[in-house]
Amino acid sequence: MKTVRDVMTEDIAICRIDDSIGAVAQIMKERNIGAVPVCENSQDLLGMVTDRDLVIRGYAENRDAAAPVKEVMSDMLYKVQPEATLLEASQMMADYQIRRLPVVNQGKLIGMLSLGDLSLDQMSDTAAGRALEEISEHTNLPH
Repeated sequence: MKTVRDVMTEDIAICRIDDSIGAVAQIMKERNIGAVPVCENSQDLLGMVTDRDLVIRGYAENRDAAAPVKEVMSDMLYKVQPEATLLEASQMMADYQIRRLPVVNQGKLIGMLSLGDLSLDQMSDTAAGRALEEISEHTNLPH
């Protein structure tokens, strides 16, 4: 059975807690990603900032682009171990209504697992679809 390590993305962008939200938005634009882990010492995971965080806690609250990431990041994180199965990870995503999971080994960030990573793997494509379906069912946001 495949594990998270088999399909996770290892080349991930990170930011520091005092980086500006403008700088993080630029990273998201350049790398075409929707979330950036917030780390200390390049691997100690402190939180996550998503494109939604930037809009809801940043733009909608009239924060300046120079404001630090710590003002908008989410610090309640769900994490997954690299040895977890893809089924376990997709179930975790569905249970917690999340599209991305930081992959942590011995307390250090080593990668990210997204629904996109799961969908690229033929064996877990069904699990990714199921997780996305469950996430979408619980989201009552207008388009």
